Amino acid sequence: MSSVEIKSIQGLILELQSEHRDLDQVVATLSHSGSVDQLLLRRMKIRKLQLKDQISRLKSKLIPDLDA
Repeated sequence: MSSVEIKSIQGLILELQSEHRDLDQVVATLSHSGSVDQLLLRRMKIRKLQLKDQISRLKSKLIPDLDA
């Protein structure tokens, strides 16, 4: 993998982590408020899980393959 590809993946990971943090804050705020749209909250939680999975997949791409 070239250094350009690695930098690109690292940049994408940072963006996704930022979005995940932002969603986490919004979900926490909405959860503590009395009147919240449960469907919206559920969709946000699902999006957070999708982001987490995507981040994990990208991080695993950065791990070099070693011959046994």
